[in-house]
Amino acid sequence: MSLLTRILTAALLWLAAGAAVAQPARTSAPGPQRTERIEAELVPMSAWAAPGSTAVVAVRQIIKPGWHTYWRNPGDSGGATTLTWTTPQGVKAGEIVWPLPERQRLSGLMNYGYSGEVYLPVPVDVPATARAGTPVPLTVKALFFVCSAEMCVPEELILNLDLPVREGAAPLDPRHGAAITRVLETAPRPAGIEARIALEDGVLVLSAVGGPLAGRDPGPSYFFPFEGGVIGHPAAQTGGWGPQGLTLRLQPGGATRSDGLAGPVAGVLATAHGAFEIAAVPGAALPGSDGSGDLAAAPDGGAAAAAAEGTGPTVFARAVLFALLGGLILNLMPCVFPILAMKAAALAASAHDPRHARRDGLAFLAGVLTTFLLLAGVLLALRAAGEAVGWGFQLQSPPVTAGLALLMLAVALNLSSVFHVGAGLQGAGSGPLARLPGGVGAFFTGALAVVVAAPCTAPFMAFALGAALLMPWPMALMVFLGLGLGLALPYVAVSLSPGLLARLPRPGPWMERLKGLLAFPLYATALWLAWVFGRQAGADALGLLFAAGVLLALGLWLIGGAQAERMAGRRGVLQLTAGATALLLAAGTGWLAAVLPAESPVAEPGEGLAGPRAAPWSPSAVKAALAEGRPVLVNFTADWCVTCKINERTSLTSPGVAAAMARTRAVYLVGDWTRRDDAITAELQRHGRSGVPLYLLYSPGSAEPRILPQLLTEGVVVEALTHAEE
Repeated sequence: MSLLTRILTAALLWLAAGAAVAQPARTSAPGPQRTERIEAELVPMSAWAAPGSTAVVAVRQIIKPGWHTYWRNPGDSGGATTLTWTTPQGVKAGEIVWPLPERQRLSGLMNYGYSGEVYLPVPVDVPATARAGTPVPLTVKALFFVCSAEMCVPEELILNLDLPVREGAAPLDPRHGAAITRVLETAPRPAGIEARIALEDGVLVLSAVGGPLAGRDPGPSYFFPFEGGVIGHPAAQTGGWGPQGLTLRLQPGGATRSDGLAGPVAGVLATAHGAFEIAAVPGAALPGSDGSGDLAAAPDGGAAAAAAEGTGPTVFARAVLFALLGGLILNLMPCVFPILAMKAAALAASAHDPRHARRDGLAFLAGVLTTFLLLAGVLLALRAAGEAVGWGFQLQSPPVTAGLALLMLAVALNLSSVFHVGAGLQGAGSGPLARLPGGVGAFFTGALAVVVAAPCTAPFMAFALGAALLMPWPMALMVFLGLGLGLALPYVAVSLSPGLLARLPRPGPWMERLKGLLAFPLYATALWLAWVFGRQAGADALGLLFAAGVLLALGLWLIGGAQAERMAGRRGVLQLTAGATALLLAAGTGWLAAVLPAESPVAEPGEGLAGPRAAPWSPSAVKAALAEGRPVLVNFTADWCVTCKINERTSLTSPGVAAAMARTRAVYLVGDWTRRDDAITAELQRHGRSGVPLYLLYSPGSAEPRILPQLLTEGVVVEALTHAEE
């Protein structure tokens, strides 16, 4: 944003504010006051105030979805909320205790503000001469700049409160006391942190040590300055951490002199463990503020900023709708194809009896929704604890990958009639296809579908998951339930429709052939998971996993033989015992494979591909290429993401794309998320994504990258590279 544009924006806001102030003040009674865009009222934290005490009252805002108000430093546009008090003699209102703001990115600008419901607490000194039983009348003229993506409107409201006065300690106000208390407990405050800031090679280097920063990873961190113009608000903040604190590298703002800083820079340092007020004095970086730890960037921008604009009904409803659509489309993604075999088998098995079909359909839905809730709950809990994880985190764990590979092998052997589960139900033409008894099998199928398929993302899922991870947990879980409902909806619709069930062929010998055929996608899935495990854990661990697979197959074959021959007596017991022993050995060998230390890192990006030469992604690599005037194509991928691998084979490594990259001198960077990488997780979050794939194309001279579709074609990539060169 140019300096002239900023001046014009400020002037227009000043004129608008002047016009609002010039209007006659609105008189109002106690209680909420409303405009088209905002509702506000003055509310107490405690039920009453004692004479000679400091009470806390708050300006409570309820902001219309799509609109926001501003923090003390509004950022690149807007204006801070101001309060003008009228109080009786001896009563004094203090300064606003500002909650930590949201970052609101819009068209290359970065604003700091609030959306939804907001409390701005203010301490009020009540004199000792105040008489118990006589309320203290408080009046405040509040000026809000209420803005959306298109416009900004100054709103002036007169708010009144008659604060009761009584002797003794007061309980919390039953309506608002707890909420105001939470704001006060989490509001940024000094915490004994020493900070310095210096201009080095055109970059502001902020170092902070001590207090709550010492001795732990601060997690995603961000600095909110109290004054505008000190830093470039829209620029990414990167850095590192050491044994005593952290270092942030910031882009200087228009108010920063070329020869350095005139004085201290005060603001709020937000970390995963809390937000703290600091005052950084000019000087060299403090010892212990930087080290081997890469500081994960705090998420902002793109779809994440759009989601952060509010958690009101509009954003929430759109997130749930997009989740439902994304779940439906997920059924067509390559990662779900193996699970379609299990769905088809279950449908064919229950089609002859509508009652069983309905039961299985609802059980499948229950399995999908339950597993989505469990995975989402773990994901949200880990993120709340400061862990940088995203959707699909389960397949970043070698033990989980190994266990799933063996499980898929067992399911495939079951479909191949090596053994049967629920063999007593083999009647009415269903045969061994039942796999598990009735609804239990359908529930298991739904659970397995989610575990294997969820790491992939489909169109519409990016916004839905990005918004969910920024919402309160009850709303976030509803979004994940919408995703699960979309995934299960086609199967449930068929199972509940007698007309559609009637179109399926009657049970017969063809089901045995179908059952054997459907085993092969699951064998392929087991091999794919074993390959992913090998990339994560190395060749020795993969060898142990293969041994576990052989022992598993042997154990199930022995058990299946005893089932088929209906063995009884000593011979049957011996064969079942041998089978159980083989299964135990398989479990032990699989565990050894999973916990064996990796002998080598994941293969280099682009290894074995015939396309453009790739280099590992890092923010510095992006900056270096852009500094040379070269476009940058970034591919965030993982070996367990089937959609990613198909895009790489068909679109990113084709001769046409290689020629376009050579013509445009583009740099190809790969962020490999096969194993956990907090820096990649933070970058995904910054662009509103919770999982892979994500494709970014940076153009020289452009602050923000272009986000390419999740399903690529050669033409899409070539066209994007051509425009990046222009």
